[in-house]
Amino acid sequence: MAAQSKLAEVAFNCSCQEYIHPWTSSCACATAGMLLSLIPGTFRTYSMVYLLALCMRMRIPSLKDLKHTASSILQSTAFLSLNGSLFILAICLVRQYLGGFYFSTAAWLPALLVSSICLAVERPERRAPLALYVSNVGIETLWKMLESRGLVRSIPNGQVLIMGVSVTALMYLYRAGLHKTVVKDATFKGLSVIMGKDEEGPLKTPIGNTSQRTFPSGLNFRCIMSYLQIYDYLFTLNHPSCPHKQGCAQYALLGGLKPFLGGVGLSVGLKLLLNITKIFQFKMQWRKQIFNKGSLKLGLALGIFSLLFKTTSCGLRHSSGFDNALFAIPAGLIGSIGLLHFPNTTVSLYLMLKSLQLLYNWGVSEGKVPEVPNFSMMMYGFFTAVLCHSTVLEAQSMRPSYFKFIQNISGGRLSRFNLKPFEAFGVKSQDQANYVIKKLGITMTSPNPLFALTV
Repeated sequence: MAAQSKLAEVAFNCSCQEYIHPWTSSCACATAGMLLSLIPGTFRTYSMVYLLALCMRMRIPSLKDLKHTASSILQSTAFLSLNGSLFILAICLVRQYLGGFYFSTAAWLPALLVSSICLAVERPERRAPLALYVSNVGIETLWKMLESRGLVRSIPNGQVLIMGVSVTALMYLYRAGLHKTVVKDATFKGLSVIMGKDEEGPLKTPIGNTSQRTFPSGLNFRCIMSYLQIYDYLFTLNHPSCPHKQGCAQYALLGGLKPFLGGVGLSVGLKLLLNITKIFQFKMQWRKQIFNKGSLKLGLALGIFSLLFKTTSCGLRHSSGFDNALFAIPAGLIGSIGLLHFPNTTVSLYLMLKSLQLLYNWGVSEGKVPEVPNFSMMMYGFFTAVLCHSTVLEAQSMRPSYFKFIQNISGGRLSRFNLKPFEAFGVKSQDQANYVIKKLGITMTSPNPLFALTV
């Protein structure tokens, strides 16, 4: 007990210089050095993001487009650079105000204080997508932190369950036609590409002949014409309430084939793009990188989902005699079987957050739920604080790619933080950081980070 009390005293009395800027005694120099280190990295990152978005418009950019892109790059660079540098300053100021470090004030509280303020520097139309992205990574990180404490437990294919329920909710909004009114979002453009325009709402009243074809009678199964009649009947069978013109069997089969081919093409295209340097150097391992089962996963997930969704929807229309947007719920849940081929946590969390956001917007428009002012900024602030806390004190709960990104844009500062005084917190912060640093192959060729500004 005395040993634990001694460790807690060491953690509380740890100075900010000993913790986050051992190369300089000045908090102002530490903040300025962090700012100078962040600017080049964030500028490169946002330049790639905005230039890629400009290229995806598939048209020659005008002078106005170029000016807007340049302005957006500079504004986003300023936002993220300020966020990171003021985080360092906030740690120093919070420690000075409270007199020492607590578990929640070593990273979480300073990040919470500055992140929401810094988001105001970013363009208004970028705030909600940023909050969504940070929440995506933050929820995954928070789950791992709770899991490491034994408070929660992951279930097999849990991400597939989340993805299936989320896609089902989006498909209901799509079939109900709400995506054209109160829940407009670019996500539905992707759904329309995968599912086609026929399932798009709002539902239309059937026009034209409502009589149904009858099964051919007097069949002679010794004659090949009988089998052709059965084939023609099954392939052209269509209920009047179905929104498509061709037969239901043809509609479902083609509806599964097109997303399958599109998914495979997208997977292969991305792999080729990511390995373009190896291709030009003739070092591409085609069998290992392209011609494998992994290239089929996305295509199988999209194709089977679309096939089962459309088959179930048509079956419900045939059995009930009418069409209803609520049919998207059982159809989506059954179609989710296909998503077992693509159990991706990042995509699952994105779809979950997007569906919750759109359902919330729908509830607000209907007056069912209250509108929370600046909800995106609050969500961004909370989950940014979670990420900062995890990156510094519980590194093994953080995505390795995110840890490496922070390490690079901070000029190598993250790996130089001294976390040994915080052993009293019981999460073995220094051991976790050392494990991640070794796993990522991070080496320190210099005792000081980039722009150390030593005093």
